[in-house]
Amino acid sequence: MGAIGWIVIGIIVVVVLFVITLYNRLVSLRNQTQNGWRQIDVQLKRRHDLIPNLVEVVKDAMSYEADTLKAVIAARNSAVAAQGPAQVSAAETALSGAVTKLFALMENYPQLRANENVKQLQEELTATENKIAFARQFYNDSVMSLNNAVQSFPSNLIAGNFGFTPGQYLEVPPTETAVPKVDLR
Repeated sequence: MGAIGWIVIGIIVVVVLFVITLYNRLVSLRNQTQNGWRQIDVQLKRRHDLIPNLVEVVKDAMSYEADTLKAVIAARNSAVAAQGPAQVSAAETALSGAVTKLFALMENYPQLRANENVKQLQEELTATENKIAFARQFYNDSVMSLNNAVQSFPSNLIAGNFGFTPGQYLEVPPTETAVPKVDLR
Protein backbone atom coordinates (compact mmCIF):
# COMPACT_ATOMS: atom_id res chain seq x y z
CA MET A 1 0.00 0.00 0.00
CA GLY A 2 1.39 3.35 -1.02
CA ALA A 3 1.40 6.75 0.64
CA ILE A 4 -1.90 7.72 -0.97
CA GLY A 5 -3.55 4.63 0.48
CA TRP A 6 -2.36 5.55 3.97
CA ILE A 7 -3.55 9.13 3.52
CA VAL A 8 -7.00 7.90 2.46
CA ILE A 9 -7.17 5.53 5.44
CA GLY A 10 -6.05 8.37 7.72
CA ILE A 11 -8.75 10.68 6.36
CA ILE A 12 -11.41 7.98 6.77
CA VAL A 13 -10.30 7.35 10.38
CA VAL A 14 -10.41 11.09 11.16
CA VAL A 15 -13.88 11.45 9.61
CA VAL A 16 -15.20 8.40 11.50
CA LEU A 17 -13.76 9.69 14.78
CA PHE A 18 -15.27 13.13 14.07
CA VAL A 19 -18.71 11.59 13.42
CA ILE A 20 -18.47 9.48 16.57
CA THR A 21 -17.49 12.53 18.62
CA LEU A 22 -20.40 14.60 17.26
CA TYR A 23 -22.84 11.75 17.78
CA ASN A 24 -21.70 11.22 21.37
CA ARG A 25 -21.99 14.97 22.05
CA LEU A 26 -25.57 14.95 20.73
CA VAL A 27 -26.42 11.94 22.91
CA SER A 28 -24.91 13.68 25.93
CA LEU A 29 -26.88 16.88 25.29
CA ARG A 30 -30.12 14.96 24.74
CA ASN A 31 -29.57 13.07 28.00
CA GLN A 32 -28.77 16.29 29.84
CA THR A 33 -32.03 17.80 28.57
CA GLN A 34 -33.99 14.73 29.64
CA ASN A 35 -32.31 14.86 33.04
CA GLY A 36 -33.28 18.52 33.34
CA TRP A 37 -36.90 17.61 32.65
CA ARG A 38 -36.78 14.84 35.25
CA GLN A 39 -35.41 17.29 37.83
CA ILE A 40 -38.39 19.53 37.17
CA ASP A 41 -40.66 16.50 37.59
CA VAL A 42 -39.10 15.73 40.97
CA GLN A 43 -39.68 19.25 42.25
CA LEU A 44 -43.20 19.45 40.82
CA LYS A 45 -44.05 16.13 42.52
CA ARG A 46 -42.84 17.58 45.82
CA ARG A 47 -44.96 20.67 45.23
CA HIS A 48 -47.99 18.57 44.30
CA ASP A 49 -47.56 16.56 47.51
CA LEU A 50 -47.26 19.65 49.73
CA ILE A 51 -50.35 21.46 48.45
CA PRO A 52 -53.00 18.97 49.71
CA ASN A 53 -51.29 19.06 53.13
CA LEU A 54 -51.53 22.84 53.20
CA VAL A 55 -55.18 22.80 52.12
CA GLU A 56 -55.97 20.19 54.78
CA VAL A 57 -54.33 22.28 57.52
CA VAL A 58 -56.14 25.50 56.56
CA LYS A 59 -59.54 24.20 55.51
CA ASP A 60 -61.15 24.28 58.97
CA ALA A 61 -60.02 27.83 59.65
CA MET A 62 -60.98 28.99 56.16
CA SER A 63 -64.39 27.38 55.86
CA TYR A 64 -65.74 30.53 54.18
CA GLU A 65 -63.10 30.20 51.47
CA ALA A 66 -64.19 26.77 50.21
CA ASP A 67 -64.22 27.93 46.58
CA THR A 68 -60.58 29.00 46.82
CA LEU A 69 -59.58 25.68 48.40
CA LYS A 70 -61.44 23.77 45.68
CA ALA A 71 -59.74 25.89 43.00
CA VAL A 72 -56.31 25.08 44.49
CA ILE A 73 -57.04 21.35 44.50
CA ALA A 74 -58.47 21.47 40.95
CA ALA A 75 -55.40 23.35 39.72
CA ARG A 76 -53.16 20.85 41.51
CA ASN A 77 -54.98 17.91 39.89
CA SER A 78 -54.65 19.53 36.44
CA ALA A 79 -50.94 20.06 37.04
CA VAL A 80 -50.45 16.42 38.07
CA ALA A 81 -52.19 15.24 34.88
CA ALA A 82 -50.30 17.60 32.53
CA GLN A 83 -47.92 16.07 29.98
CA GLY A 84 -45.09 17.71 28.02
CA PRO A 85 -43.40 21.06 28.54
CA ALA A 86 -46.16 23.27 27.10
CA GLN A 87 -49.03 21.62 28.98
CA VAL A 88 -47.04 21.37 32.22
CA SER A 89 -46.03 25.02 31.99
CA ALA A 90 -49.63 26.19 31.55
CA ALA A 91 -50.96 23.95 34.32
CA GLU A 92 -48.20 24.96 36.74
CA THR A 93 -48.85 28.64 36.02
CA ALA A 94 -52.52 28.14 36.93
CA LEU A 95 -51.49 26.27 40.09
CA SER A 96 -49.09 29.05 41.09
CA GLY A 97 -51.89 31.57 40.70
CA ALA A 98 -54.26 29.51 42.83
CA VAL A 99 -51.65 29.03 45.58
CA THR A 100 -50.80 32.75 45.52
CA LYS A 101 -54.48 33.56 45.97
CA LEU A 102 -54.67 31.08 48.85
CA PHE A 103 -51.65 32.68 50.54
CA ALA A 104 -53.20 36.13 50.11
CA LEU A 105 -56.46 34.97 51.70
CA MET A 106 -54.59 33.30 54.54
CA GLU A 107 -53.30 36.72 55.57
CA ASN A 108 -56.88 37.49 56.73
CA TYR A 109 -56.73 34.66 59.28
CA PRO A 110 -54.40 35.49 62.22
CA GLN A 111 -54.75 31.99 63.67
CA LEU A 112 -53.30 30.57 60.43
CA ARG A 113 -50.39 33.00 60.39
CA ALA A 114 -49.53 31.84 63.91
CA ASN A 115 -49.95 28.11 63.11
CA GLU A 116 -46.54 26.39 62.98
CA ASN A 117 -47.72 23.73 60.52
CA VAL A 118 -48.91 26.41 58.11
CA LYS A 119 -45.63 28.32 58.48
CA GLN A 120 -43.62 25.18 57.83
CA LEU A 121 -45.69 24.24 54.77
CA GLN A 122 -45.41 27.77 53.39
CA GLU A 123 -41.63 27.68 53.86
CA GLU A 124 -41.40 24.28 52.18
CA LEU A 125 -43.52 25.50 49.26
CA THR A 126 -41.37 28.61 48.91
CA ALA A 127 -38.19 26.52 48.94
CA THR A 128 -39.72 24.13 46.41
CA GLU A 129 -40.70 27.06 44.16
CA ASN A 130 -37.06 28.20 44.20
CA LYS A 131 -35.88 24.70 43.32
CA ILE A 132 -38.43 24.55 40.48
CA ALA A 133 -37.14 27.88 39.14
CA PHE A 134 -33.55 26.60 39.18
CA ALA A 135 -34.58 23.30 37.56
CA ARG A 136 -36.45 25.18 34.81
CA GLN A 137 -33.42 27.34 34.17
CA PHE A 138 -31.17 24.27 33.96
CA TYR A 139 -33.64 22.58 31.61
CA ASN A 140 -33.88 25.59 29.30
CA ASP A 141 -30.08 25.93 29.28
CA SER A 142 -29.84 22.25 28.35
CA VAL A 143 -32.42 22.69 25.59
CA MET A 144 -30.44 25.64 24.24
CA SER A 145 -27.24 23.58 24.13
CA LEU A 146 -29.03 20.68 22.45
CA ASN A 147 -30.74 22.97 19.93
CA ASN A 148 -27.45 24.69 19.10
CA ALA A 149 -25.85 21.31 18.40
CA VAL A 150 -28.83 19.97 16.43
CA GLN A 151 -29.14 23.09 14.29
CA SER A 152 -25.52 24.07 13.62
CA PHE A 153 -23.16 22.72 10.99
CA PRO A 154 -21.71 20.06 10.85
CA SER A 155 -23.45 18.41 13.80
CA ASN A 156 -26.82 19.06 12.13
CA LEU A 157 -25.84 16.49 9.48
CA ILE A 158 -25.29 13.86 12.17
CA ALA A 159 -28.41 14.95 14.10
CA GLY A 160 -30.60 14.66 11.00
CA ASN A 161 -29.29 11.22 10.11
CA PHE A 162 -29.70 9.83 13.63
CA GLY A 163 -33.08 11.31 14.54
CA PHE A 164 -32.01 14.03 16.97
CA THR A 165 -34.60 16.80 17.20
CA PRO A 166 -34.56 20.20 18.89
CA GLY A 167 -35.87 20.35 22.45
CA GLN A 168 -38.88 22.36 23.55
CA TYR A 169 -38.29 25.27 25.91
CA LEU A 170 -40.41 25.88 28.97
CA GLU A 171 -41.89 29.29 28.31
CA VAL A 172 -43.61 31.73 30.58
CA PRO A 173 -47.13 32.48 29.32
CA PRO A 174 -47.66 36.04 28.02
CA THR A 175 -49.97 36.80 30.95
CA GLU A 176 -47.05 36.21 33.32
CA THR A 177 -44.67 38.52 31.43
CA ALA A 178 -47.03 41.46 31.08
CA VAL A 179 -45.92 44.52 33.00
CA PRO A 180 -48.37 45.17 35.83
CA LYS A 181 -50.17 48.49 35.70
CA VAL A 182 -49.72 50.58 38.82
CA ASP A 183 -52.05 53.45 39.59
CA LEU A 184 -50.80 55.62 42.45
CA ARG A 185 -53.61 58.14 42.35
